[in-house]
Amino acid sequence: MTIKPTVRIAGGKLVVKERTILTDVPENVVATSGEAVEGVFLGVVFNEESCRHVVPLGKLQDVRFLACFRFKLWWMAQKMGENGRDVPLETQFLLVETKEDHQDEENIAYTVFLPLIEGPFKACLQGNDGDELELCLESGDNDTLASAFTHSVYISSGSDPFATIHEAMKAVKMHLGTFKLRDEKKLPDIVDYFGWCTWDAFYQEVTQQGVEAGLQSLTSGGAPPKFVIIDDGWQSVAGDEDKQQQQQELGQPQLLRLTGVKENAKFQTEDPKIGIENIVRIAKEKYGLKSVYVWHAITGYWGGVRPGVKEMGEYDSAMQYPKVCNGVMENEPGWKTDALAVQGLGLVNPKNVYKFYNELHSYLRSAGVDGVKVDAQCILETLGAGLGGRVELTKQYHLALDASVARNFADNGCIACMSHNLESLYCSKQTAIVRASDDFFPRDPVSHTIHIAAVAYNTVFLGEVMQPDWDMFHSVHPAAEYHGSARALSGGSVYVSDKPGKHNFDLLRKLVLPDGTILRARFPGRPTKDCLFSDPTRDGVSLLKIWNMNKYSGVLGVYNCQGASWNSVERKNTFHQATISTEPITGYIKGGDVHLISETALDANWDGKVALYSYMKGNITILPYDVAVPVSLKVLEHEILTVTPVKILAPGSSFAPLGLIDMFNGGGAIQGLKYEEGENGVVYLEVKGCGRFGAYSLTKPKKCTIGSSAVDFEYDSGSGLLTLNLEEMPLEHQKVHYIVIEL
Repeated sequence: MTIKPTVRIAGGKLVVKERTILTDVPENVVATSGEAVEGVFLGVVFNEESCRHVVPLGKLQDVRFLACFRFKLWWMAQKMGENGRDVPLETQFLLVETKEDHQDEENIAYTVFLPLIEGPFKACLQGNDGDELELCLESGDNDTLASAFTHSVYISSGSDPFATIHEAMKAVKMHLGTFKLRDEKKLPDIVDYFGWCTWDAFYQEVTQQGVEAGLQSLTSGGAPPKFVIIDDGWQSVAGDEDKQQQQQELGQPQLLRLTGVKENAKFQTEDPKIGIENIVRIAKEKYGLKSVYVWHAITGYWGGVRPGVKEMGEYDSAMQYPKVCNGVMENEPGWKTDALAVQGLGLVNPKNVYKFYNELHSYLRSAGVDGVKVDAQCILETLGAGLGGRVELTKQYHLALDASVARNFADNGCIACMSHNLESLYCSKQTAIVRASDDFFPRDPVSHTIHIAAVAYNTVFLGEVMQPDWDMFHSVHPAAEYHGSARALSGGSVYVSDKPGKHNFDLLRKLVLPDGTILRARFPGRPTKDCLFSDPTRDGVSLLKIWNMNKYSGVLGVYNCQGASWNSVERKNTFHQATISTEPITGYIKGGDVHLISETALDANWDGKVALYSYMKGNITILPYDVAVPVSLKVLEHEILTVTPVKILAPGSSFAPLGLIDMFNGGGAIQGLKYEEGENGVVYLEVKGCGRFGAYSLTKPKKCTIGSSAVDFEYDSGSGLLTLNLEEMPLEHQKVHYIVIEL
């Protein structure tokens, strides 16, 4: 008996689980089976060698898909569609849903297309006007040629979209051997603490006095940051003196280049031996910070390392002029006149780049710095001409970066930024945090709904490789709660970029405990399964739902993101009046939207009932996990819900803990939970933090104790909401409050 593979090419069709996904597959498209029976690699054979190939893989029609594509050189965004023509240029991740008419949800098939790097070539997908799904292969170097490819795209399928993506990424990791998955990497400790970044507070005008002012301001208000990122503005840089007049004539800003590994005058002191170490010492000793990170570009600075500088001569930097690929140029035509394209970049010789990184990082380590935010990573793909191409150059730089970070920063202190190309993602074995989207732009009203949607959908892909960082935000801002609540369920870092003295501490207390820790969810936050193929920024009818997990509960965020998106005609983010409305949109939520909610039920015979606690309304709803209730939101409005399985302890006695209900992700406070069944039952809880603790109880408890002391509590017999106050943080040696509730 012959077992047919789940994914195969047969009769000019790409067939997945006996369903046709692509038709009219050309004869030069070849399939190679993967180790998993659910997956297959696609390759293509051409008649001639070239540094760039584009070939149709077949027609894609009448499906629903989610594409993550690069709308800028640096960043991805999401696009939904139904046919091949809807697939954008520079698509790096494609998830396709197929079902037959009237099929129930259990029979839906999810097929993931993952373009790869193959040898010195990088692949991506795109559509054409004939609904063909095309494969584009590029080396980025006119002398790096090939005509035959066997493993350019990996395709896999399954019935659970999140499990399908994860298994596909595992297969790709095993095949490429050039990267690791997120859960195989060490996450830096900063993800569990509240932080502050200097960027939107000062931009490049940051000084050590400004850094201290920001730390003092936040600490004195009761939201003490435990890490700081000193962003762009601390390094020694200069422009090209001989080109100033030319740049003025072109109306371009002067492109600055790195002139030394040490800090500039703003971060120096009277003692020439003490530079940036001074503010690092102040941050840690005076304000109790655990980590200090600093920024640098992957090429040193935006304009690279300045050639001809005596102190930098050993790195052998040379001018290289970016060559942007066709897809990026189409999506971001401003590259034609960009300062980098015109003025060039001082690229450190790849043979010397480890020496460069190590000398920079070892100096920072000696000053007490704990990690680096490494920016502008995608620029490497444009600089591969004469150096073996885009993939080879990126590999060399990332091998050096990984080695230097491992040697100098014990906590794997590295944040990847502006790094959404496949070379950066698939050539980094160590970096565990990646910025998830384009920046938080405090002064750009069009950006805020776009930002929340982009971080959520990009995380579907990025979250398999690294922990996505949903970026800093301002706590004093019209969209502050909208952004802040999303950070709380992102599973990643929570940090602000407030100016000193400009803080909303009422908001920050919903995110940060008095000791500077946060209630971090367990996984990268992702859209719910029923939102994967709906467009919550463009269609005028959909809300975005984002789910995550805690140890004993789930958390569900609901956002109205309508009214703005990337405009494929104007090639920028714009409002689109057709879907802007002051009227609310109504969507539906259910406990089952939290994809793994059943895993938190401490009962093999759980009956499926959950407690839904609305953060905004402060009420509880008890219902089966698959029963939906409506929620209505206007643009820039949101709702956060804690979802906890209800435990039946005895006839007429049931319970569901909610956590610290005045915090966005209050369920993350519950660190331990045990039930004792009996006549009425007893609940044993371990809870971190302080504040108002809430739970659902069908009956009024007989007694509540914290530690060895009985405490007062409030009980609403109408809703079943039980609350008690945790007045102080736990004793340091305990770390949690021990709560016993006798029902």
